[in-house]
Amino acid sequence: MSNTLQRQATPGKPLDADAVRAAYRRWASVYDAVFGGVSSFGRRRAVAAVNQLPGNRVLEVGVGTGLALPHYAPDKRIVGIDLSAEMLALARARVCTQQLDAVESLHEMDAEATGFPAASFDIAVAMFVASVVPNPRLLLAEMRRVVRPGGHILFVNHFAAERGPRWWLERAMAPASRALGWHPDFAMTALVSPGDGAAMSAVPPFGIFTLVKLAN
Repeated sequence: MSNTLQRQATPGKPLDADAVRAAYRRWASVYDAVFGGVSSFGRRRAVAAVNQLPGNRVLEVGVGTGLALPHYAPDKRIVGIDLSAEMLALARARVCTQQLDAVESLHEMDAEATGFPAASFDIAVAMFVASVVPNPRLLLAEMRRVVRPGGHILFVNHFAAERGPRWWLERAMAPASRALGWHPDFAMTALVSPGDGAAMSAVPPFGIFTLVKLAN
């Protein structure tokens, strides 16, 4: 591992469930306005990939305010989970006002230990969640558990730059991780290893987000 990646793999102040809840309690009312625009490219790319995959049982991990929910194909059956009750309240309101019939249910759950039976879903997708949870590898392991063999797992996320001005900015922001509710310096290696067989593609704007696909 290069020195740069070694530095990246050490995050800022660790997050825990209480810190995440507190952060998204603050963000909930302004989340769509502040993050909805810049994250829309990644969300739409991830949902488009889900819509092209076989199987209709979909788990959206970290559903948030439900920004992605209107974009799923009508034949998909969506179950969404989130740790934030405040974000889920907004997602439920979106489902009702937009009459999103593809959404089966929304649950307040820990993404690292959902409680769903094994192999419950054909697909699991996590959008901008990997850099939020306390233990990204546990998140991946739980997604693998709840997705059937032969199913698919997708992430779209910001990953730290390996060099250049963005790397320095991300490192400078790292001490604010708990207040932000996510890790600006989140390393790809914190989520997946070379042996995981992940397929990756850059997502606009400016390639700061990456779509990661894994076969289960």
